[in-house]
Amino acid sequence: MSLAQYLAPTRFLDTQHPSIAQYCANFNASDSDKTKALALYTKVRDGFLYNPYHLDLRPEALVASTILGKRKAWCVEKAIVFATCARYLGIPTKLGFAIVKNHLESEKLEHYLQTDQIVFHGYVSVLIEHKWVKCTPAFDKRLCNISGVTVLDWDAENDALLQAFNGERQFMEYLSFYGEFDDVPVELMHEEMEKYYPHLFANPIVTPQFSFKFSGFED
Repeated sequence: MSLAQYLAPTRFLDTQHPSIAQYCANFNASDSDKTKALALYTKVRDGFLYNPYHLDLRPEALVASTILGKRKAWCVEKAIVFATCARYLGIPTKLGFAIVKNHLESEKLEHYLQTDQIVFHGYVSVLIEHKWVKCTPAFDKRLCNISGVTVLDWDAENDALLQAFNGERQFMEYLSFYGEFDDVPVELMHEEMEKYYPHLFANPIVTPQFSFKFSGFED
């Protein structure tokens, strides 16, 4: 596949939408890709409060320009925004997905998911100086400070997947990887989440504390 595929607008990475240009308006076009990527990483990571308690898998909800209208977002949404804006800035990106286990996660999320496995955790692979490097703009500084977790910084030279340990305590364990994609593999996401969270599809929950919406779901 050519690099053009990882710069092109897609169904979900709508780089040509005016809101993407507006979001990236303060970036300097003359800066290096590394400089732009680092600034974008911080902007996305800390600009949305991380919230894994309201998951919307409906295709219309996974479009970058739609996500920009939110104040809170989960890891997949943040990855979509980062990948889209990086492409707008001329930096090739891929979306990556994995199954992870958060050893420091609260019992609240595990209660709703009925498992300690987080399916389709999202990250981004970015082409910087002819090298693909991974980054995870998921956990914002505010959340990390509240949770006592070290903020995940990124140097745009090495992979920044979520830390295996936070101090001496085990933190994030990557159990398996789905691979990396030029767009959101929404059908695969739906299939995998239904496999791991069948109760959420059989009996959808929509409350102020937790909600789960998917294609075919009716409010």
